[in-house]
Amino acid sequence: MIEWQWSGFADLTAAELYEMLALRQQVFVLEQACLYPDIDGLDPGAHHLLGWRTVDGKRELAATLRCLAPGAKYEEMSLGRVVTSPSTRGTGLGRELVAQGIACAQRLHPGHAIRIGAQAHLEAFYGSFGFVTVSAPYDEDGIMHIDMVRTAT
Repeated sequence: MIEWQWSGFADLTAAELYEMLALRQQVFVLEQACLYPDIDGLDPGAHHLLGWRTVDGKRELAATLRCLAPGAKYEEMSLGRVVTSPSTRGTGLGRELVAQGIACAQRLHPGHAIRIGAQAHLEAFYGSFGFVTVSAPYDEDGIMHIDMVRTAT
């Protein structure tokens, strides 16, 4: 079972922030062998969704994403830094994370479209949530990406 936590940056404890950044580093920098500035200055203005699970009595971060307000990065609000821990892959947690993220984002910024910069191989995955591709594929830090938008509901 996943315990979902939706927090502004200032509301994260030092330990929660550490776990979030460690998971992002593990996947985006080490696993994907991609040297890029994950700590990009946008986290302090974002809301963060963290999915916690308990394994052998220990609470661990299983998934996270961030939501940026309209105008912070794109004209639309955006979801990014979408990541699940390697040990949870194939369990459906990624789908649950994105669904929870969309719901939280819509409550926070009602009436706004959502933009994502998605890894191109995940186009069908994000398309299943109503995101539509709005750009040609482009290389971002050695990985092909596309921009996708989900219209406001």
